[in-house]
Amino acid sequence: MAVYTHVSAEALTGFLARYDHGELVSAKGIAEGVENSNYMVDTTSGRFILTLYEKRVNEGDLPFFLAMLDHLAERGNPVPRALTDRSGVAIQQLEGRPACLIEFLPGVSISHPTRAQAVAAGAAMGRMHESLTDFTGARPNSLGPDDWAVLLARCGRDLDTIEPGLFDHVDTALARVLTEWPHDLQRAAIHADLFPDNVLMLGDQVSGLIDFYFACTDIRAWDLAVMHSAWAFDAHGIMADRDIGPALVEGYASRFPLSDAERAALPVLARGACIRFLLTRAWDWLNTPADALVTRKDPLAYLRRLNAYEAEGATLFA
Repeated sequence: MAVYTHVSAEALTGFLARYDHGELVSAKGIAEGVENSNYMVDTTSGRFILTLYEKRVNEGDLPFFLAMLDHLAERGNPVPRALTDRSGVAIQQLEGRPACLIEFLPGVSISHPTRAQAVAAGAAMGRMHESLTDFTGARPNSLGPDDWAVLLARCGRDLDTIEPGLFDHVDTALARVLTEWPHDLQRAAIHADLFPDNVLMLGDQVSGLIDFYFACTDIRAWDLAVMHSAWAFDAHGIMADRDIGPALVEGYASRFPLSDAERAALPVLARGACIRFLLTRAWDWLNTPADALVTRKDPLAYLRRLNAYEAEGATLFA
């Protein structure tokens, strides 16, 4: 989440007038994240999230995201649905951007998960994947392996301003990953971005899975590898508790079985996840507007993760 587009009180008041969810009391921009503009909105009838979709999100993809959320919600998964106005319309326009008013879910994001919380988060992903087995929507992964070399070239040698030698390091690691990439694993609709800040918790229980705007159709086990790369390390890319990664896999498998081939592929999928997030973070680091209310994320935290997966491989998963 972030704020790139500023919404006036007058515009927001007019926007809320389309709904039956009360009158505006307050609105506050949410700085965390890097993708869309988000506000915490309080009205006379409750609390909501307002999301304005920025340029990286294709408006044509929104029906897929919203259909996926509705599908999951109908099956009891704790996900936030986009609310419709009096005419039954969910996708609006606000300040020149596509926008949705979204359900608010209680809970907090965990910075340093316990083993019990990691098991619960892994199980929540497994339950989500189980629920999506009959979901018929499809969307290509716009940031899959075929796109990483393009993004590396776009960042170019400017990567070396972040860390000397970073371009060559990533170039070499990417070549190895693409050579080893598994192409015959089960594909399905996935979240593709289930970081700790996209999982809300109350104690040891998952109360919300949010931010589905990278959701796509891709290797199902890739979703777990992305989650592992995000949860098994701290914000600086350091593994403080070696139990967290295996706990995620344990929790996931308790709700949705992993094949032997999927388990064997997790290390290379995780290395790919590190390259993907290192490159998108690096691009944002180099190109974020100076006046954007947004928290930039350190690309080097994913270089440290990549180094750990290259050094230790499958031992980090079991």
